[in-house]
Formats: sequence, C-alpha cells, structure tokens
Amino acid sequence: MFLRVLRGDKFFNLREKQMSNTLKTISPIDGSVYVERPFANTDDIQTALENASNAQKAWKKTPLDERKAICTKAIDAFVAKKDEIANEITWQMGRPIGSAAGEVNGTEERARKMIELADQGLATIKIADKPGFDRWIQREPVGVVFVIAPWNYPYLTAINAVLPAILAGNSVIIKHSAQTPLCAERLVEAFRAGGVPEGVFEYLHLTHADTETVIKDERINYVAFTGSVPGGEMVEKAVAGRFIGIGLELGGKDPAYVRADADMANAVDTTMDGAFYNSGQSCCGVERVYVHESVYDEYVKQAVEWVNKLKLGRSDNPETTLGPLVRSSAADFVRSQTQDAIKQGAIAQIKADDPLDKAGSTYLSPQILTEVNHNMRVMTEESFGPIVGIQKVSSDEQAIELMNDSEFGLTASIFTTDIDKGVELGQQLETGTFFINRCDYLDPDLAWTGVKNSGHGCTLSVMGYESLTRPKSFHIKTEL
Repeated sequence: MFLRVLRGDKFFNLREKQMSNTLKTISPIDGSVYVERPFANTDDIQTALENASNAQKAWKKTPLDERKAICTKAIDAFVAKKDEIANEITWQMGRPIGSAAGEVNGTEERARKMIELADQGLATIKIADKPGFDRWIQREPVGVVFVIAPWNYPYLTAINAVLPAILAGNSVIIKHSAQTPLCAERLVEAFRAGGVPEGVFEYLHLTHADTETVIKDERINYVAFTGSVPGGEMVEKAVAGRFIGIGLELGGKDPAYVRADADMANAVDTTMDGAFYNSGQSCCGVERVYVHESVYDEYVKQAVEWVNKLKLGRSDNPETTLGPLVRSSAADFVRSQTQDAIKQGAIAQIKADDPLDKAGSTYLSPQILTEVNHNMRVMTEESFGPIVGIQKVSSDEQAIELMNDSEFGLTASIFTTDIDKGVELGQQLETGTFFINRCDYLDPDLAWTGVKNSGHGCTLSVMGYESLTRPKSFHIKTEL
C-alpha cells in the first residue's frame, strides 16, 4: 500500500533506471545499492506467460486438498527463513530490524487462514431440488493472475492475492516493486519448495513499459494491483476492452475519532502506533485524528509523550523504533506538507532536531501537528510518513463529517466505551473497514476492501476467492 508519492513515480512505485537493462535497489539506510538484477527481456516475458498459461491448465485439475497441502508446505518453507527475510526487508525498504520479522508472522497468519477458508470459499453451490433436474454452480479459476505488489508491506500485500489465486487453481506471475525485488524471489522459492509445479508461480522483474505490456497480454486473465491512484488508473486503461477482472488497493488518508468517553491510554497508544509504525508508511495507517474538545488537551499531552519516546535511527540498529522513509523524495514531500501547514497556522508539537533529519535525507523526525484544518494539505493529501494531524471537534456529528471529507475510504476507527454508539457512528462512515478501539490491522477473516479512491474489489476472507474465480452453472436434465 503505498501511496502517491512514495509509491514512487507516476506509475508503479518503482526505483528503476528505465534507460538501463538493470534494476537497482537503493537501500534507504545508507544509500548503497543493495540489490541489482537484470530486467526481464522479451524472451523471458513470453516464456513466463506461456509457461503460466500451460501450467494452469493442469494445475486447475489438481484436487483442492492437494493444493492446500502444497500451499501449507510453501508457507512452512517461507517461515523457516524468517531471520533472513527480516534482514532483507530491513535493507530493502528500511523497516527497523526489531519489527521486520513481524512481516513474516503476519504473512503466515493470513496465508494459513486463507488455506483454512478455501473449502468454504471455493465450495460448489448446490441448488434446491427440482424434480427431473440436477443443478449446481461451480467455481472455476480465472486463469493466469498478474500480481503487482508494493514495497511497504512487501509480503503481506502480495500474499493477499498470491495464495488464494493459487489455491483457487490459477497460475500467478508476480512483479514486485523494484524497491523489494527479493520478496518476489523469496515467495516463488518458498512455493517451489512446497511443491508447486513449474510455471504455476513465476516472478518477473519488469520496467514500467513491460509491466503494461504484460497487463495487456491476452494470456493474463486478472490483475491485482496495490499502489497509487495514478497507478490504478494506468491498470484500468491497460485492461480496457479486454473484459478481465482487476483488483485495486490504492491510497488512504485514514481517520480516527477519540470520543469523550474513550479509554485514553488505549486511544493514545493505539492511534500513535497506527500513525507511526513502519515510519507511517502504511496504507491503512492513521493520518488524521479528531478528538472531542473535552479530552483534547489530555490526548495531545499523552500523544506527544508517546511520540517523544520513539528513536529515529538506522534500521539495522536493534534499538531503532523509527527507521528512514523509503527514499529522500518521500521524506521531502512530508517536510513540504509540514512546512505548508505551519505557514497556515498549524503548531508543531515535536522538536525535530535530530541530526539525521535534514533536507534530502531519508531520515525524518516524527511530528504531531495541532491547530490543523482541512484547508491544509497534511489533512487531505496522503502523507505516507511519520506525521499526524490532530484536530479538535465539538460533537460526533462534526467528527463524522470531517472523517468522510476525503477522496479516500480505506479504514476508519472510533475510540469509545459505548460500543452501541460506536457501531451507530460507524454505519455513517464511508470506509472499507471500520474499527472500534483499534486500527491498522487486517483480520484475514474479514474482507479487505476500500471505497472511493482507495480502490475496488476485495481480498482476504471467503469473499477474497470470488474475484479469483468465475461461476460456472451446471443445468442437468435427469429425466427424459
């Protein structure tokens, strides 16, 4: 889930040398080249497409129980390399080493839940008895699924589409962000170790132009994209006229509302963690908080205390709790949002005097802005960095109006001890996922989806299988 700017340039969030045949991943930790890979050439692309198409025809005939067993072994193989994978995440995209292994844990949780839900999600639908007839609706795989994955949660986002697609009998080609190319390689490696046949799961390191070429290829039957709104628009244009399905997870500017009756300690700890985890580079991270005026001062006081405990530093230092942003342009974008807001009257609550934090650096001090409003970019544009705006409100009605005042609608959260009232307010929110007393978490039992410019389609839950299959009706006349 990335976003706008940090999702890199205007198309696919890639740090690519487009005039070169080589992909280079620049580590945000120290600016060094961490990974270098050749881009796939025309022959590589055609071979992958042909292999995926051919392999899928046999894979779809493999019994579901066998597919589940293979996917289980694949996840076992993936988890077995947790330490190596965590270190690679840290160096590719900058997550602190102390929390990088959490990505593997979360990926395992989602994968095993989707395996558990496969029988239900892929079950044949039996139709009520009708004399002389036998009728049912069968779920057929769509074919070859092209997954375009981001860098900010490189495994968590990818597994949402990859695993259910394979379980459903599809083959998958994954093109990962150029910031995290090793993630594609690790996933394919794990699935092959689990026993997935050759061609069922392949990766390609692609340029922007070649990514678009693959999307347009007639052998691609579904595209799952996570990235920016402009990237989503490009995917839609590329598939126009082909009549295939697409799933888009795009931007977010997720709000939280702290009611007067909220448990203050939980509200502060949860919203601040939701705002600053992964250096704020979370599609469903909290980027704006609305607080009832009766508890506003106390909330701000405790939030500032919480943020001041964060330690900005190199991601490979175990003591670091706030790592660098993925690239300097992303950090400078947040700096510009902050500066513009202050010029308009916002107050910076955190003293940003860390020597690592300077213009042109990937390292950015955390910041809380108060006295903010929706005339400020920081409250309307996706930030994707360690910054949050806190705005005072006088009523539930004002909070709901402001929370809905956004082009995005991925998640929203309310903190209250009155659960019934919280649910009532949640019914009024324009969002894909609504939380009470928590935020920034994907429960794999629930559908992951967004509204407005946050995308369309869904992953996870039993509903996550629907877009990766098509219904096939059987209408059998048994009495002649």
